[in-house]
Amino acid sequence: MALRRPLFAIHVIDLIQKHLAEFRQQSRIKAGSLIISVFGDAVLPRGGRIWLGSLIGLLEPLELSDRLIRTSIFRLVKDEWMYSEAIGRRADYMLTPAGQRRFEETARHIYASNAPIWDRRWRLILTVGELDTKQRERLRRAFFWQGFGVVGSDCFVHPSTDLATALDALMTEGMSDLLKHLMPLLAADAGSDLSASDADMVQRAWNLEQLGASYSDFVVRYSPFLEKLRHVANNAIDDKSAFLMRILLIHDYRRLLLRDPELPDVLLPANWPGQKARLLCKELYRRLLAPSERHIDLHMKLANGTTPGALPMLAERFQNEDPLSSPV
Repeated sequence: MALRRPLFAIHVIDLIQKHLAEFRQQSRIKAGSLIISVFGDAVLPRGGRIWLGSLIGLLEPLELSDRLIRTSIFRLVKDEWMYSEAIGRRADYMLTPAGQRRFEETARHIYASNAPIWDRRWRLILTVGELDTKQRERLRRAFFWQGFGVVGSDCFVHPSTDLATALDALMTEGMSDLLKHLMPLLAADAGSDLSASDADMVQRAWNLEQLGASYSDFVVRYSPFLEKLRHVANNAIDDKSAFLMRILLIHDYRRLLLRDPELPDVLLPANWPGQKARLLCKELYRRLLAPSERHIDLHMKLANGTTPGALPMLAERFQNEDPLSSPV
């Protein structure tokens, strides 16, 4: 006689399948953005390269066509996110140095155990001299990836980044010609009290109301999965569903972080939903990790036919925090 699944296990499977179906039914799936999420979460921890055919196979259950994936990959190559290396008649795809730097910075935010501590000094980068519209847009996009806000048209602001690293990142992205137009400044220590100017800076540089609403939507969307998984064994869902759910989780969370400067608590509104979303993502991710990794072991290949093993960076994710003790 076949073993019957516990009721909670049936419910979580149904919930996951509904979530996957809703994703497939989107009128326009941004495949390039999803591929970026797959690379950052699943490919980088296994050496940072993957055979194109293997990538197509991993994403096929989400009903992304072969043609759409190939077109998206070629566009990412054109935009200098990735490059290819031929192995016989096949090709592996890898991140460019600029693409990898972007992933590493995003990963630092996604998998960090604690929010950063603010030293109460603003990091400012002023634009000086003449810049045309195209140059200003290149800078805006590059600093957006680093979490900077914009005050006026000539000042980028961040609460905690390293300014030298921020400028080095521009060089990595082929923007050395614009460095002479930038003036990095470190604001003086504001003391122990939050000033009106600090609050004004936040209000002018970032739309926290919109970002907070997006975090709340994320919590509402993913809390039911965590609640169900807390009542079932680790093997309650199949490995493929765990992998797909993990990718969509990180994909949605990554898109939120791209808009989040990760302001310290003292600069955030009361009951900021970003913290709740962070803890939710961590615990749900860890519950999906083992079965999703089994799926990757079976289906991720390099062009030479081998399966890359997981690097230590995967095991180190969230290891300093017990997600079961984090209220969501």
